[in-house]
Amino acid sequence: MHNPPLFQANDHDVLELVAGYPLANVVALHDGALVSSPVPMIRRGSSMIGHVARPNQLWRCTGSVLAIFNGPSAYVSPRWYPTKQEHGRVVPTWNYEVVHARGTLAVHHDTEWKLDVVTALTEHFEGQHIDRWQVSDAPADFIEGLLEGIVGIEIVDLTLTGKQKLSQNRPAVDHAGVVAALNSGSTSERMVGARMSNPHLDLRTDRPSNP
Repeated sequence: MHNPPLFQANDHDVLELVAGYPLANVVALHDGALVSSPVPMIRRGSSMIGHVARPNQLWRCTGSVLAIFNGPSAYVSPRWYPTKQEHGRVVPTWNYEVVHARGTLAVHHDTEWKLDVVTALTEHFEGQHIDRWQVSDAPADFIEGLLEGIVGIEIVDLTLTGKQKLSQNRPAVDHAGVVAALNSGSTSERMVGARMSNPHLDLRTDRPSNP
C-alpha cells in the first residue's frame, strides 16, 4: 500500500477502524492463485481471530496473508475546492481510511478453540444490547453441529498499517470546502466529513502529497 507519511494513521486510529469495520477482505495464496474471502475478524492480544465455512478454501492457504479493513470512503470533486477559482490546477480524488493487517495464517480445528472464538465474536458484535443473543441461547447439540462445519482462522505475527487519506495535503480552505460538501451528502459521505473534522487529524498542508 502506498502510504505517504502525511496519511499514515496512528495506532489509536488503526485499532479504532479495525474495531469499527470488522468485516475484513482476507487475501492469501492457494496453489499459486490468489484467494479472497470476506471474514468478520476481531483483534485478540497480538493476533486477529475469526472463522470460515469448511468448504471455503481460504483455510487451506498457508504462509503470508493480508486482511484489508475498509473504513468509510467518498469521491471528492474539484468543484469543492475554493482554490479552483484561483488557478484551476485541481483534479478529482477519493478520500478513504483503510487498515492492512499482515501476518501468517494459522488454522484451528479444535472444537473448544472454535467455540471460544464464536463466543468472543458474538459478545463483540452483540455489544451491550439488553436483549443480546448469546451462544448459550441455542441448543448445545445445534451449536456442536455448526462448529463441525467451520474452521477457525488466526492471523499471527501480526503487523497493522493504517492509512487515512482525508485531504490533509490540501490547503486549509480546500479541506474546509470538502468537509462542507460531504456533510450535505450521503450517509457515507457524511461519515467521511466527520472523520475529516477529527481535531487529532494532522493537517500538514505545507507538504504536498500525491492523491
